[in-house]
Amino acid sequence: MQRVWYVAYGSNLALDRFRCYLAGGRPEGGARVYPGCRDHSDPEAIAGVEFPGGLVFAGTSKVWGGGSAFYDASADGVVAGRAYLLTPDQLGDVAAQEMRREPGGEFAVDLAGLLPMVDSLHTMGPGRYETVARLGERDGVPMFTVTHGTVADLDPSAPAAPYLRWIATGLVEAHGWGIDRVVDYLLAAPGVRSGWTPGALRSVLDGDAGRG
Repeated sequence: MQRVWYVAYGSNLALDRFRCYLAGGRPEGGARVYPGCRDHSDPEAIAGVEFPGGLVFAGTSKVWGGGSAFYDASADGVVAGRAYLLTPDQLGDVAAQEMRREPGGEFAVDLAGLLPMVDSLHTMGPGRYETVARLGERDGVPMFTVTHGTVADLDPSAPAAPYLRWIATGLVEAHGWGIDRVVDYLLAAPGVRSGWTPGALRSVLDGDAGRG
């Protein structure tokens, strides 16, 4: 397996934010400087995608201060994502950084080697992003994302404004959505309505969603 699609559904929908995982750096509004992958190269291709399942915001992010986005494979719905064509080692390093592990460390190497054997869900550990989900193929290349093993066990919580802005930016970049569609999509995800009204969400996103 020479290439894989990494599919983002949270803040990594926005290319500038995702580049912090690839080349290192701190995203605007975030509290963490990322080391980056061993291979800093940009994705060889990028595509907007949709796949079955649901989006859930839960827990407390140490980077953003509010709920983090998780993919729920068991949910009845459609998730808007963005696929990045990477090497397996890059995907391993991205996932390692999600878990505050070292790029190129044991976790990253194990994940990269595991990818050819994943045909649905494979949980590597109890952490927030230690489950790999295969989402099918695009152009004959497998698509993967990372999430929590049992999303139903997480307590939904409202995401912070900077995090939502990055997600909105990515949805505009990847799918060309207008602000009303972005707001409706986010409000449908568990966790968002506990901290955001439609008006407040539109206010914080309007003017920011097209910045990418």
